[in-house]
Amino acid sequence: MDRVLVLGAGVIGLSCAWRAARYVQVTVLDPAPGSGSSWVAGGMLAPVTEAWPGEEPLLDLGLASLERWPGFAAELDAIVDDGAGLRTEGTVVAATGAGDRAELEAVAGHLERLGRPVQRLTGRDLRRLEPALGPDVRGGLSVPGDLAVDNRMLLAALRTAVDAAGVTVDRRAVAEVRGDGTRVVGVRLADGTELAADAVVVAAGAHSAALHPALHGLVRPVKGEILRLAHRPGALQPPSRTVRALVDGRPLYLVPRDGSGLVVGATQYEAGFDTEPTVGGVRDLLRDAERIVPGIAEFALHEVAAGLRPGSPDNLPLIGRIGPEGLLAATGHGRNGILLAPVTADTVTALLRGGPVPVQARAADPARWEVTRERVDQR
Repeated sequence: MDRVLVLGAGVIGLSCAWRAARYVQVTVLDPAPGSGSSWVAGGMLAPVTEAWPGEEPLLDLGLASLERWPGFAAELDAIVDDGAGLRTEGTVVAATGAGDRAELEAVAGHLERLGRPVQRLTGRDLRRLEPALGPDVRGGLSVPGDLAVDNRMLLAALRTAVDAAGVTVDRRAVAEVRGDGTRVVGVRLADGTELAADAVVVAAGAHSAALHPALHGLVRPVKGEILRLAHRPGALQPPSRTVRALVDGRPLYLVPRDGSGLVVGATQYEAGFDTEPTVGGVRDLLRDAERIVPGIAEFALHEVAAGLRPGSPDNLPLIGRIGPEGLLAATGHGRNGILLAPVTADTVTALLRGGPVPVQARAADPARWEVTRERVDQR
């Protein structure tokens, strides 16, 4: 295998390209590199606090990727002066009313049954850890192993890393993946140009399904709005840890950034490919965030943005061979794209080299949907 095309220059596409470039010639195609959901992400590396009953394979995949993150970040730090932006302070989870506390208790019990205990804390305990938390916080959890990363520092580091690795970043738009009936032969660009390749990796996030029929119906856009706040003189300092919260049943996160900044997110709803923030979404995020960290009322509102998470039917990503020979998917990561970047890159690189994939990544094999489709077609 000599030439690989990676479609998409978000965190997933750039990570796959960087790893694969050690062994093959790689070109990344994206008309707007580093944009999309990677640009507006919160950057949480939080498989434990994202855990939910029935999604154990996703938890295992997330934990496998989290284990890779320190080494992944260290390699980028050695290439890039500013580093990859990994934060190791950990995560706390806050709950307000009785219903929120009961839901967190259910999650804690689920994790204990899986052998992943977390520390239960009272509201007072949480405020000792994070004095910025307000009196509405009545209890929660401490999860020091769930980390975070500055998504924009990470994107910049990956761009530098792929350039250093000899990857070509092509800003032309892709219209479709091309094949000869049995295998991939390359892509056709929006301007009609055709590029040949031995393998194509579809890592175009929420737009992936439009690039090949094998992905139709398997990836959809899920809208999410975020806010970026900045500390102002005289205001209380923001939390040092990532704060996840349930506020009357609504999920919320506040992720610190260097320089006392804070990312607040995120709404989640189906709205097609609409990326315009709404007044209601911003209102809800600010209202809930102020209940958890009242001091943010004195912060500056620097940015309001919306992105499209690439959702899949079962919340597991699609990582592996799909459709004709030579076509690989690295998409459908939902809320966990940045967390799953290292294990996704390792899996794609292993498949390109014909080697074994990480055990935990087998559950994300797109073949699970090809089997389902075959059964439906036979009815």
